[in-house]
Amino acid sequence: MVATNWVTERDKNGCFWPTEAMKKKANVSDPKIYEKAAKDPEKFWAEKAKEGIEWSEPFKTVYEWKPPHYKWFLGGKINASYNCLDRHVKAGKGKKAAIIWVPEPANEKAITITYEELLEKVQKFANALKGLGVKKGDRVGIYLPMIPEVQVAMLACARLGAIHSVCFSAFSGESLKARLLDSTARVLVTSDGYYRRGAPINLKNNADIAVEGTSVTSVVVVKRAGIEVSMKPGKDYWFHELMDKASKECKPEPVDSEHMLFTLYTSGTTGKPKGIVHETGGYMTQAYWSCKWTFDLHDDDIFWCTADVGWVTGHTYNCYGPLSVGATMLFFEGAPDFPDKDRWWQVVAENKVTVFYTAPTAIRMFALWGDQYPKKHNLESIRLLGTVGEPIDEEAWMWYFKTIGGGRCPIVDTWWQTETGALLISELPGIGPFIPTVAGRPFPGVTAEIVDDQCKAVGKGEGGFLILKTPFPPAMLRTIYNDDEKYVSTYFTEYGPKIYFTGDGARWFDDKNIRVTGRVDDVMKVAGHRLSTGEVENAVASHPKVSECAVVPRPHEIKNEVPIAFVVLKGAVASDALKAELMDHVKKQIGPTAKPEEIYFVSELPKTRSGKIMRRMLKSLLTNKPLGDTTTLQNPHAVDHLKQATGYKG
Repeated sequence: MVATNWVTERDKNGCFWPTEAMKKKANVSDPKIYEKAAKDPEKFWAEKAKEGIEWSEPFKTVYEWKPPHYKWFLGGKINASYNCLDRHVKAGKGKKAAIIWVPEPANEKAITITYEELLEKVQKFANALKGLGVKKGDRVGIYLPMIPEVQVAMLACARLGAIHSVCFSAFSGESLKARLLDSTARVLVTSDGYYRRGAPINLKNNADIAVEGTSVTSVVVVKRAGIEVSMKPGKDYWFHELMDKASKECKPEPVDSEHMLFTLYTSGTTGKPKGIVHETGGYMTQAYWSCKWTFDLHDDDIFWCTADVGWVTGHTYNCYGPLSVGATMLFFEGAPDFPDKDRWWQVVAENKVTVFYTAPTAIRMFALWGDQYPKKHNLESIRLLGTVGEPIDEEAWMWYFKTIGGGRCPIVDTWWQTETGALLISELPGIGPFIPTVAGRPFPGVTAEIVDDQCKAVGKGEGGFLILKTPFPPAMLRTIYNDDEKYVSTYFTEYGPKIYFTGDGARWFDDKNIRVTGRVDDVMKVAGHRLSTGEVENAVASHPKVSECAVVPRPHEIKNEVPIAFVVLKGAVASDALKAELMDHVKKQIGPTAKPEEIYFVSELPKTRSGKIMRRMLKSLLTNKPLGDTTTLQNPHAVDHLKQATGYKG
């Protein structure tokens, strides 16, 4: 059998286009959808909200805007859990696979959970949470690895109208504590541990550190790795024991469209994590349509998003998006290189994955390892590829296209943020074109523009700053939890309260398609994970031997960017041992992703006369770019030492 070609040959402008077979299969293939949505975005989203989502009470007002705040579908009542589960079971899809879970250990078999099985688990756990006192509006922390209980916990919270806050399982206990304190969670759901590259990782120890001194009164523990852990009577409860006692029926709680569905903490510029707030109705609407159209999901698809559920990509495309559409998603516990570097491709082949969504970091890593690993397996089931996390270079794009997609599959290069809740820029598979390094067109109904520093629109081929204009997409954040002032100053100050500043640079490829060039602020994209320099600096500076530090990103072939720390010591002697100690300190404070790739011990940091550290100059030192005018520094003599330390050749 010959695999179907879903894209044409590359044209003279460097573009690939959908074939007639792709257009025929696609959920949307008429480019007029963009014109229709642009004429009246509010009407467009209102129609889509009614078409894709079931409301227990219809909304009365489509959009309300009081700059810089906005609301969608006011008066409507909805339940996210119902939209992901009950309605599919009622429609006769109860026996369909909702989740195919692939564990890491080779001796454990994959587990398929149907929609009716997932619904029963969610109802039982919702009742278990009720038994622990959780009610509508309460906050629940979730600190779980890539196991199906994470979707069960998220959807159980949504069923009750409780607000979940998921923390990446590789984050330290201290990072989790900061999030629990800010969210004032009353329950934490965690596990004894999980597997990573063959070794069981104890997660409960981190959870125990995190809950001390917080508002958490109950900790629910999933038994995953069989690790012996400490269980405090009256506070710690085994997940399976609560489930055994719980009733199988729990009616979904209708909530207002603007009821908070979850908070998700992202790095803040001051080092304190920001709790991004996403509401229910708008988020579910955009999660549904972005999943259905951009990933072109059909009833027979197996969709694999490789993102960890602790990040927004995992929320939207490992839970709410695919399940709201009624799709089957693959959920993988392990690492991409264990037991060998072909593990992902083995999983694709064995489960006949049709739509595969991953990060450029992973793609570059696989390309570096070599073609021999994917070539061990038959990848012809794949018909659509996606990327997310940071801009992708042409070499990685083409390797992904040829080696993984066989030169016959579209690549949807998606741009979005934790703050936007769902993807905002990408090509649609039935419309195209697919252009290496170019994210594509704003999703229908999204008003994105590229402007200069005076907020004037730039022309074709010109670069500038990516902004969003009203009506803001339905899934976008509404505020920062407990800090609306930070919400305003972070997103609506650069160009005023009517313009959302994304913090990303971009340029027009042509009159429709956008190439996103990356961050223009102090947030790093490390292996697809968003980290602020401030958060890493705080971790380094908390070590007793550190007097002062600055952290800046350096480009990296595989990870896109890595943190580099410049450290001024407090009377200590610089050594390799101390460097290793500081790296381990950051790993414990935040997690392994934040660990500096390199630490330079310096006598001084370059500062302006007002005392501001010149991080721009540090970036230039790392990339051998011109340093610019150093006469404005209060300590220009520090530059010579920095040049020597970094091996600057600019």
